[in-house]
Amino acid sequence: MSSPKSNKPKIVTGPGGYILQDVPHLVDYLPDLPTYPNPLQDNPAYSVVKQYFVDADDSVPEKVVVHKDGPRGVHFRRAGPRQKVYFESDEVHACIVTCGGLCPGLNTVIREIVSSLSYMYGVKRILGIDGGYRGFYAKNTIPLNSKVVNDIHKRGGTILGTSRGGHDTTKIVDSIQDRGINQVYIIGGDGTQRGASVIFEEIRRRGLKVAVVGIPKTIDNDIPVIDKSFGFDTAVEEAQRAINAAHVEAESNENGIGFVKLMGRYSGFIAMYATLASRDVDCCLIPESPFYLEGEGGLLEFIEKRMKENGHMVIVLAEGAGQELMSKSMESSTDASGNKLLKDVGLWLSQSIKDHFKKINMVMNLKYIDPTYMIRAVPSNASDNVYCTLLAQSAVHGAMAGYTGYTSGLVNGRQTYIPYYRITEKQNNVVITDRMWARLLSSTNQPSFLGPKDIPEEKKELPEKKPTVNGENSAGVVDIPPVTKEIAK
Repeated sequence: MSSPKSNKPKIVTGPGGYILQDVPHLVDYLPDLPTYPNPLQDNPAYSVVKQYFVDADDSVPEKVVVHKDGPRGVHFRRAGPRQKVYFESDEVHACIVTCGGLCPGLNTVIREIVSSLSYMYGVKRILGIDGGYRGFYAKNTIPLNSKVVNDIHKRGGTILGTSRGGHDTTKIVDSIQDRGINQVYIIGGDGTQRGASVIFEEIRRRGLKVAVVGIPKTIDNDIPVIDKSFGFDTAVEEAQRAINAAHVEAESNENGIGFVKLMGRYSGFIAMYATLASRDVDCCLIPESPFYLEGEGGLLEFIEKRMKENGHMVIVLAEGAGQELMSKSMESSTDASGNKLLKDVGLWLSQSIKDHFKKINMVMNLKYIDPTYMIRAVPSNASDNVYCTLLAQSAVHGAMAGYTGYTSGLVNGRQTYIPYYRITEKQNNVVITDRMWARLLSSTNQPSFLGPKDIPEEKKELPEKKPTVNGENSAGVVDIPPVTKEIAK
């Protein structure tokens, strides 16, 4: 058994400041693996394709907006089928696991992984792991084939079941090894992908021929680098339905306020995009943009002003917004029975608005809508179904080609293989100094609720870079552009 090589990131540099943040490959620690012709070359479905296989040197830039004199920047390996594969069809024993909360599209991804393995590569042995990571060592498995998954994309949720936690690296890898599994497809958010990275490292340490592949899943769209996560379009579409209902309620009542709480623990993408899609929202509150209630320029003053102008109003709140305000009040405030105030920020803010209007003796009817679990449980829409198909097929092509320890994701409209450390390094957030948030403010005509001192200094002019040769500066040090530190959506 070969000893695994260093687990440092694989970085390839080239002329003009080109940097490829590459993904691991089985031959990194198993150098003598045989290769086989890709069976796609004999697949009738691919007979009309002019070029079956992706060129080995193809890569996708992380940043497409560049300056003419700037470096070429960071790239990722392009996804797709390779001319040679490292698994024979009869040799493959694959498994699929879903972890974390529900999200539209989970069943579609499961279906397409099974279909891709079966129809493209002739794989016969595919298992579903029941109930998340814990299912690996709880011995719960579900045999999967094209018949079992035929129409599951029409249903919400996941046929495999899911759970949070339960990650025990040793038990999971022991189970993989004992069952003879050699391809592991892990569908989940940043925490799940972090767990997948640890599983990959343990598999590499043991010198096992096992490809570990992640497919990013987060309804909040808070995973970095990728353009968006699957299920996000569906979530925005369903959220818009709730906003439309809130607007009807608000317009139909005297001084009506429609209040909608949406998902978004740390990132307000669903609230922002649903607001932009709706055009009926007067105020959108997200975790990234602080606000205050009382006093001049505060939220309550704005609501009062808008109500006097229009006679109705729609407010959209991401669940993570205003948490610092609620926690302050909870520290010192209790109800008559000595119980803490409600921890739900939507209910708490709704009550604060009601209390304000009661205080100024102004009639107001507030309707509170929380569609969170309804949105999570729906099947994915047409756009997300297509996206799920591309993600799943790309993941399978990569595993068959011997790549491992990566996440399949869309970068600038192209399918890529992204190393785990880029997916788990931070969360993706709305940049409130960016144009998209400015577009929302102009759409809702709401104030930013920020003073100049509150605006983070996120956009500074970059210093002029010294000319580079082959990606190195005059000291011979690889010159990694600052874009790797901040991914602006």
